[in-house]
Amino acid sequence: MILISHRGNINGRVESSENEPTFIDSTISNGYDVEIDVWLKDGHLWLGHDNPQYKTNFVWIKDRSSKLWVHCKNLDAITFFNDLNDSQINYFWHQNDDITLTSKNYIWTFPGKQPIKNSIAVMPELYSDDVSFCLGVCSDYIENYKIIKK
Repeated sequence: MILISHRGNINGRVESSENEPTFIDSTISNGYDVEIDVWLKDGHLWLGHDNPQYKTNFVWIKDRSSKLWVHCKNLDAITFFNDLNDSQINYFWHQNDDITLTSKNYIWTFPGKQPIKNSIAVMPELYSDDVSFCLGVCSDYIENYKIIKK
């Protein structure tokens, strides 16, 4: 099972650190993939959930691409990654859709919409979603899912 930290969180939300580059690097060094929120504004890439907070660059994302799930937060960001046509970057856009496909064809599932075979369950603890058929889980409490890792 793929274990994906939501914005760098492992054992609950740490809102002051979410999407912060060193927080993400620490989570990756603990063996997890990380879902990050990415914006493109004024020609620059930024990390942050509700707005651009931490300026970053493509090299930073590319260097970690095997561990990142890039949630594009604005249309400029999704256009940027789509125009790159870089098969190493796994990116997606969604808002309240039941599911979306990432650029690597993973089924990214909105909370409360499980079970969907071979999908990524997002925040399954919110609705006690059944993750037994899932390919992976994305959670603020990803440490709790280590026991079910296949």
